[in-house]
Amino acid sequence: MIHSTEMRRAPEILASILPGLLQRAPLTPEKVQFAWRAAVGPQLARATRVELRERRVIVRADDRRWTDEVERAAHLIVPKLRVLLGEDNVLGLAIPER
Repeated sequence: MIHSTEMRRAPEILASILPGLLQRAPLTPEKVQFAWRAAVGPQLARATRVELRERRVIVRADDRRWTDEVERAAHLIVPKLRVLLGEDNVLGLAIPER
């Protein structure tokens, strides 16, 4: 039987091992998508598409509201992506104009 304290520790354990697992995997579009979803959460991930180009994560959003959200949260998102994808692989975000 799993106790509630063990259930609360599961996300902590996953957060501690996930970066190491991801950093060892090849830098593929799927890995970038996975890291993006882990960094921003499922709702924002569904409303955006990303690709890694020249060490910048290019973000395209469904509409301006999501673009604004990404811009507001960039200072939180970029450090998470650096942990998941490797410090040297991510310089920052780029949001092309529509």
